[in-house]
Amino acid sequence: MLKNVQGWQLIIVAVVFVLLFGAKKLPDSAKSIAKSLKIFKSELKDDSVKEEKNEEPKSDS
Repeated sequence: MLKNVQGWQLIIVAVVFVLLFGAKKLPDSAKSIAKSLKIFKSELKDDSVKEEKNEEPKSDS
């Protein structure tokens, strides 16, 4: 999908974002998104560890 995107097109998209959201809000938004992704990844990691601990060994009866 993004294989055909060229550099000048990315610049246009960046300019549109700056015009819509303002230059001051973009860094704050990026920080909050990064923090949210970090929390989400840690929760996924915690859930996978809990699932591994709760698995009971299978018996061949």
